[in-house]
Amino acid sequence: MSRAFAVLTLVATAALCGCGYHISGHNDALPKTIHVIAVPALENKTTSYRIEQRLTAATIHQFLTSTRYKIVSTDIGADAVLRGKVLTVEAVPLLFVTTPATATEASTTRATTMLVTMRCDVTLTERDTEKILYQNDNFVFRNEYEISTDVKSFFEEQDPALDRMAQDFAKRLVAAITENF
Repeated sequence: MSRAFAVLTLVATAALCGCGYHISGHNDALPKTIHVIAVPALENKTTSYRIEQRLTAATIHQFLTSTRYKIVSTDIGADAVLRGKVLTVEAVPLLFVTTPATATEASTTRATTMLVTMRCDVTLTERDTEKILYQNDNFVFRNEYEISTDVKSFFEEQDPALDRMAQDFAKRLVAAITENF
């Protein structure tokens, strides 16, 4: 009977302790006093037209869908303020397709995949105390995106690739902030 009790106690202890791993996006490293986060528009220090608007909107959406925080646009009534600057955006062709020459046309080569690298300065501060909760002055986002048209259209205002990039950026940023990476 005592051996069964010892085994049961050992199993219960192991179950309560867990293994130390957690699912990404489910660990919240921010203080429990933070309930409302202000996310004013990011600053755009690049020549990419209105990229800060898409990144800000995607970040707000990601906070709302994946965290418990209320998000506001100004710091009035907020517990913390997320400020950011888009410092650089670079899109480099990564993969190419070559169309062979025909009797009437020369061969052509076009990019099919772009490597986008964005560098940002991001800071989350507690509004009242100005205590820095998260800071990364070199937050680098890098991802590959397939394109179906020419390279010039990749950063056009209505391009769905830019929306995908903003969503991917926001997922990584919100995870970095809430998990304190």
